[in-house]
Amino acid sequence: MPDLLIELFSEEIPARMQTRAAADLKKLVTDGLVEAGMTYAHAGSFATPRRLTLALEGLTDRSPDTVEERKGPKVGAPDKAIEGFLRGAGVTRDQLEARDTGKGEVYFARIEKAGRPAAEIVAEVLETTIRNFPWPKSMRWGAGSLRWVRPLHRILCILTGPDGHEIVPLDVDGITSGDLTEGHRFMSPGAVRVTGFEDHAAKLKRAHVVLDAEERRETIRADAANMAFAAGLEIVEDAALLDEVAGLVEWPVSLMGRIDDRFLDLPPEVLQTSMREHQKFFSVRDPKTGQIVRFVTVANRETPDDGATILNGNQRVLAARLADAVFFWENDLAVAKAGMGPWIENLKTVTFHAKLGSEADRVERIAALARELAPAVGADPELAEQAARIAKADLTSEMVYEFPELQGIMGRYYAKSANLPDAVADAVAEHYAPLGPSDTVPTAPVSVAVSLAEKIDKLTGFWAIDEKPTGSKDPYALRRAALGVIRLIMNQDLRLQLSELIDGWQIALAESLAASDRLIVIELDRVAGGVWAGNGTEVINWLREPFEFIIDSGLASKKDVTPEYVKAISDIAHEGNSRIYPSAGTYRPSLLSFFHDRLKVHLRDEGIRHDVIDACLAMPGNDDLTLLVKRARALQAFLQSDDGENLLAGFRRANNILTQAEEKDGVEYSFGADAKHAQTDEERALFAALDAQEPTIKTAMQDEDFATAMSTLALLRAPIDAFFEAVQINTDNQILRRNRLNLLSRIRGLCLDVADLTKIEG
Repeated sequence: MPDLLIELFSEEIPARMQTRAAADLKKLVTDGLVEAGMTYAHAGSFATPRRLTLALEGLTDRSPDTVEERKGPKVGAPDKAIEGFLRGAGVTRDQLEARDTGKGEVYFARIEKAGRPAAEIVAEVLETTIRNFPWPKSMRWGAGSLRWVRPLHRILCILTGPDGHEIVPLDVDGITSGDLTEGHRFMSPGAVRVTGFEDHAAKLKRAHVVLDAEERRETIRADAANMAFAAGLEIVEDAALLDEVAGLVEWPVSLMGRIDDRFLDLPPEVLQTSMREHQKFFSVRDPKTGQIVRFVTVANRETPDDGATILNGNQRVLAARLADAVFFWENDLAVAKAGMGPWIENLKTVTFHAKLGSEADRVERIAALARELAPAVGADPELAEQAARIAKADLTSEMVYEFPELQGIMGRYYAKSANLPDAVADAVAEHYAPLGPSDTVPTAPVSVAVSLAEKIDKLTGFWAIDEKPTGSKDPYALRRAALGVIRLIMNQDLRLQLSELIDGWQIALAESLAASDRLIVIELDRVAGGVWAGNGTEVINWLREPFEFIIDSGLASKKDVTPEYVKAISDIAHEGNSRIYPSAGTYRPSLLSFFHDRLKVHLRDEGIRHDVIDACLAMPGNDDLTLLVKRARALQAFLQSDDGENLLAGFRRANNILTQAEEKDGVEYSFGADAKHAQTDEERALFAALDAQEPTIKTAMQDEDFATAMSTLALLRAPIDAFFEAVQINTDNQILRRNRLNLLSRIRGLCLDVADLTKIEG
């Protein structure tokens, strides 16, 4: 069984595309081979800046012979039908066989296909792969039709067996396959003949090409760390940069350079970002001071002067870059110390979203909401509002304009230079957090208030304009925002009613947008019956009569709110380039459900079952996430115990009997169980147990002590089990039957007060 080696050698492949391209090559080729009837033992793919490589071990030397029986038309069918079947099957009429199928005779064709040699199949599959390769961006060059990410120079394709290797013949737009590869562009130029994968990897290594990207990454990481350690310093870890740099070089050579002393006063984040974004340098810091003092660059070659010329050139370019950063930093400090006024004013010209106003509009809303949230999170309302008003100011600073990823980080420096309180400065930096599931959650009260306000405003806004995530698309990172709200609430054990927040903030958002002369706002489902707001002659009065609108524009004097009327007003609004803004009641359920879906994902990682969460979501107060999670954790622990599992079985039995009886009798059994009608000891024991435990359970539920409520509920397991073993529910005595059904209703109600156990699966 031969081994297959493929290498597609081209001009430099962008680093960001290499990993995906190697995986695509492996999938496309192996899928094509398997579809053709081939098998293989193992496959591995590799990428360097100039090549994609695929190695398959244990490939079958040919596809198997196949026999297919295909059912055709009935005997005596029209000639055209039979001829069409013959063409499709690739047989002649005398090769057909007539068989009796019990419904008359039918023609069958026996199609035999001989297996094909591996080389023939590989050539077909590889040509198809090359011509249809899914590059994010590709180019066409020369006179051919082939598109590739960069000009393709060589196709290496060989099958290696015990008797040596053979070239798989292939021609793609004049590029013929062979057994030649090339070494390093500068250190080992020229063609290299290979006989198999091991020979290929070894000869490339001698020709100064490290084929495996993981090996290049580890070489860079280790060399950089060793150089920094030798100087008493440490590398600032940057996994994304390490991956990128490993895709820029075939022969990594790490070099450590110095940063000019005049730049060392720049914030370390500025130094790191400038070097990473512009130069692809790794930052090296002094562990004692935290200051970045050097850098590591990775060259693609060795030089006679051990990289001195490369370092000298890099240091000159870096100095020019950092000189710009110093200029931005000094200009920004001057504005910050003067109160950031120009930046705050400039936010009016920065559009957050065409339908949601400017960043200045948004800052006003966030400041108001942060002030409102402050007492609930233990923050000073004045500080929360102050932090929110400057949280976005650095967006118009020169430094953040150059490096957008520093937003918030630079805001902290500017706030401190303006002598603002530390809590305010920290909130400016932290109000974007958490940015992902592994990001740190702010804990300072002012930071929590501003962060929550920023995310809630964002979510309510985009829900109001119907810009929700769909499938895998989430262009505004709303899933991340919702998860951020969840983590902030859970981390601080905050007691917030999300429904009230959504409704209240939707109204504030509508008023904000109306005041900014952007749109007509229609609000339904309010206690007052509705709100219209607008501008100029289209100002529409606040209503006090339920379900009626009064319109100043002369379009109407008074109308009932009907679907036809709302549509007519909507058409008028759109003609005036205005928008209808939906009421909170319209989208609150959808947004709350979105939070619940994100919570399920978050708690799943904690090991809490989705049906447990569903059982808790069905209870009142499900918009209080802290209460919801507390209940879910207690229920999960309860159901994992033997008592909980058996009590669940008892609840299901009681619920099933009750449901069937209520459907049959057309009545609800929900009251009237009386111990005086009990006839058995088990019945009396269950009444006694319910009387004894019910007050404790209800008190615990009022105190939100779900663990105590459920552990007390578990004490009912034994008397319930005994009751079902000894007592016949559907007895002929109707008084006893009703009393026992009402007793079951008491059990069901007590269980459902804890959680909706009907949602529990299994």
